[in-house]
Amino acid sequence: MVSANREMVVYCFDTLVSHYNSEQVPPPAFDEGQHPLFVTWKKVVNGGEPRLRGCIGTLEARYLINGFRDYALTSALRDRRFPPIQAKELPSLECTVSILINYETALHYIDWEIGKHGIIIEFTDPDNNARRSATYLPEVAAHEGWTMTETIDSLIRKAGYNGTITESLRKRIQLTRYQSTLFTMQYSEYVAYVKTTRGAPPSTDGAKPGNH
Repeated sequence: MVSANREMVVYCFDTLVSHYNSEQVPPPAFDEGQHPLFVTWKKVVNGGEPRLRGCIGTLEARYLINGFRDYALTSALRDRRFPPIQAKELPSLECTVSILINYETALHYIDWEIGKHGIIIEFTDPDNNARRSATYLPEVAAHEGWTMTETIDSLIRKAGYNGTITESLRKRIQLTRYQSTLFTMQYSEYVAYVKTTRGAPPSTDGAKPGNH
């Protein structure tokens, strides 16, 4: 089994830094494989709680190198919930990579554990028969302090359903649960890693104060 590791986060930071500098991305230092994956960017402001800045991934297996390269940029620049991350934000960023494993079909909508399982819900919108789906990674419900039902209701909204949420709607949900391995690194740790392994800090011309 492939676990999320430091080199995968370094590659995501490398990808974003190279984008700002219009340079080639340095080659990754981890083994290829195929897995579903997510890239999450958070921003730490004044030492406070990290705030979500972008999170996009795929529930389908992707080759890891292409997948992390694509989703590092997509989640940083094209998450519709947020404006694109700018180069000047790099020093306050934190990146988490998640590799999803152990997919299981749940028996019902609360057949999962908070903090252990990520969940995918699928259901038919009772108002227009549209198929809707959404997912939360394993850490989301625990981080938000939600109950199982609150998590499900939030996911129903995330899937785009605007009607009344009833118990009968919840009971019609098809739920898939999964687990993940993840690795988180702050930009300062990334800089230290690059200095140690490559002998020089990453070039961040676009991120220098006064140069944006």
